[in-house]
Parts: sequence; structure tokens; C-alpha cells
Amino acid sequence: MAKVVDITEKLTFDGNPRLGIMGKELEVRADAPTMLKVMGLMGQESPGIGEILETYSLLFPEESRKTLEELKLGFKDLVVVIQEAVSLIAGEETAPGEQ
Repeated sequence: MAKVVDITEKLTFDGNPRLGIMGKELEVRADAPTMLKVMGLMGQESPGIGEILETYSLLFPEESRKTLEELKLGFKDLVVVIQEAVSLIAGEETAPGEQ
């Protein structure tokens, strides 16, 4: 019989992180398959509109997308939100006061 090593205790199951914008919280999908797809799309030297749109759809669940639409952000601001979401799930974001 093959050996089985249970690694459950080494993993985290904290749920999805959130971005705060103007007092509203936006859930960001942080699962590994989503992140791998996003990295593939955004890893290009100059991602196009199609890649940005697909990344937006992958990162934000429907409720978060509705909230973003209500904020009526400009395109440049939306790109900033997407970049910050990628940084957040890649572990590059630090909490205020942390370094």
C-alpha cells in the first residue's frame, strides 16, 4: 500500500481576502488555480484589454464586480484596483504600519 502523508495542518483555509475602497469591501478570489490563470494573463509585457477583462472576471466574484460598477471608476483606476488585487493575493500587500 502507498504511503499517505496528511499535510492539512500545514495549509491555511482562511477564505478570500478583501480590498477596501471608499468604505466598501470587495472580495478577491485567492485560490491557487485563479492566481495561476491571472499570472499567465498579466505576466505578459503589455497585457491588452482582453487580458485585463479576463483578469477582472477571474479575480472578482459577481458581488464585488457589481460594487465596482456602482463606484463608476475610470479605466486607469480600475487597472489600479486589479493590480492591487493581484498584489494582495500574491502576498505582496502589507497591512498599514507593517513593512
